Amino acid sequence: MGLLHSESHRSHHIGWLRAAVLGANDGVVSVSSLVVGVAASGASKDNLMLTGIAGLVAGALSMAAGEYISVQSQADTENADLNKERRELAESPEHELDELASIYVGRGLDESLAREVAIQLTAHDALSAHARDELGITDTLMARPIQASLSSAAAFAIGAFVPILACALTPIKSISVVTSIATVFTLAALGSVAAIVGGASVWRGALRVTFWGVLAMAITALVGRLFGATV
Repeated sequence: MGLLHSESHRSHHIGWLRAAVLGANDGVVSVSSLVVGVAASGASKDNLMLTGIAGLVAGALSMAAGEYISVQSQADTENADLNKERRELAESPEHELDELASIYVGRGLDESLAREVAIQLTAHDALSAHARDELGITDTLMARPIQASLSSAAAFAIGAFVPILACALTPIKSISVVTSIATVFTLAALGSVAAIVGGASVWRGALRVTFWGVLAMAITALVGRLFGATV
């Protein structure tokens, strides 16, 4: 009876986690910065709401398109490498077997064992063996453009909803303060969740995300106050 490997590792989440964290962080920071910056210019509440909603729609679409293009480029490169490996396996299988064995020798196996492992893995699935051990391409880390695109867009919209909701529920005179406070708490929560899922320090993750978000809002508010115009 074969052994089953059922462990779950944090790296298994990296495909969607990176896109989701980036999207949510960008959503809350960029739309909060827009709202705070435009509020500092003296705009009306209607204009602030319009700015926030426009930022949500444009940002979510931009994140979706950007993630798809970026990750699809990675997928194209992976597919090109896999096609090349298929040709080499078909044209010179013995050379590819030697190549695989040399990889295992480099990882610490003696030559006879390395060759036996290479022979067995080649017989089972030669392309998968070369993809994993020669190219570093695995199912877990393989590029998934659609998944990254949808995760990023959805996360951006969720993050952007925070400042829009704060704007909608707050009197015009308090919008900048309330939006900033809501954003700080949201950024701290995002950083903490990302750190927990990724196995990193919760405090460090929360502080890192919050610092850069607050800095972005502060700069945008300063620009809005200096120029007295929407930014």
